[in-house]
Amino acid sequence: MIVNEQTTGNNKNMTSYLAPLVQQIPPSGIRKFFDLVGDNKDIITLGVGEPDFVTPWHMREACVYSLERGMTSYTSNAGMPKLREAISEYLDTQFDTKYDPKDEIIVTVGGSEAIDLALRALIVHGDEILIPEPSYVAYSPIASIGGGIPVGVETYAKDQFKLTAEALEAGITPKSKVVILCYPSNPTGAIMTYEEWLPIAEVIKKHDLIVIADEIYAELTYTQKHVSFAAIPDMKERTILVSGFSKAFAMTGWRIGYMCGHPELIAAMLKIHQYTVMCAPAMGQVAALEALTNGLGEKDRMVESYNQRRRLIVQGFRDIGLDCHEPQGAFYAFPSIQKTGMSSDLFAERLLTENKVAAVPGNVFGPQGEGFLRCSYATSVTQLNEALERIGNFVYKLQKEG
Repeated sequence: MIVNEQTTGNNKNMTSYLAPLVQQIPPSGIRKFFDLVGDNKDIITLGVGEPDFVTPWHMREACVYSLERGMTSYTSNAGMPKLREAISEYLDTQFDTKYDPKDEIIVTVGGSEAIDLALRALIVHGDEILIPEPSYVAYSPIASIGGGIPVGVETYAKDQFKLTAEALEAGITPKSKVVILCYPSNPTGAIMTYEEWLPIAEVIKKHDLIVIADEIYAELTYTQKHVSFAAIPDMKERTILVSGFSKAFAMTGWRIGYMCGHPELIAAMLKIHQYTVMCAPAMGQVAALEALTNGLGEKDRMVESYNQRRRLIVQGFRDIGLDCHEPQGAFYAFPSIQKTGMSSDLFAERLLTENKVAAVPGNVFGPQGEGFLRCSYATSVTQLNEALERIGNFVYKLQKEG
């Protein structure tokens, strides 16, 4: 019997079956970099955007109790009614945005699914999606997978990485359809005030654009209260608000997020949600309901801890001699390494291999991130102090080399 080697399982080029678009998308720059860390216990990680806190015990207890009572079935596609009601009340009281829990809110599998749903429901092939950069690494790939064309909008350290109406206007073409706004910002920690949002809203209204407002870090602001873009006059109807429980409530692994918007938009996104994931996990929804019902105190205490670490790391970078704007939200510092003359990739790689500190090179967040480093301060003060000492030693070594 003659076997054709071209068709045997081990020799077949399986990538030939893949869609070219998917093959062209690079893997996550964050995950790719941290694969290098592995299980090395000597490395201090300032990388993945995840709280170092464990989910508060009573939220875990609520989940366990729900399992003991046998709550293991599907929920409503849009999520448990009680949770949607709690989200509605929470957004109203905390951020002055009111949504009807019956038809304006969907509970999703993390904020990431919500962004995916929104883009898939909105994009027609060839539509342009405006993304202020530096930006979260997932926006552009998700937009591309949906047939859209991501267009970076430049922001700068001199402006504290805030979006300006002039920069947004400059990026708009007749093909522009969607703007993704992420404030507080991952990776820069920038926030936007009410007054700063107003001219942005005028541009969006002028060009009849729709907004996906990723406000997953809304609770993590330090110098003033978060201003939701949906709360800006005339913006609620054209805004899809995305948030969740991962960051503020230390619930990353639970994968519970939500999206809010106009009933017609939410209905369209619910159809995709129904056919793909059915519903978010029931036990995670129970824990999220407990978080909103009895967990606001713990949330505030975690935010205060982040604020202390924020001040520590920013001053630490400045003492080392690295310029670092003051992040006023999220839990990332974004120091400039331009004085070293090194690229972000090379700086991060050498810092990891030579001084055992893992941070994310800024260029993975778009071209505007080149020359910067993203460092999460969602880790212990002891670890932060040790990381700063190692980074300082590394920078000193570079100065001697130069």
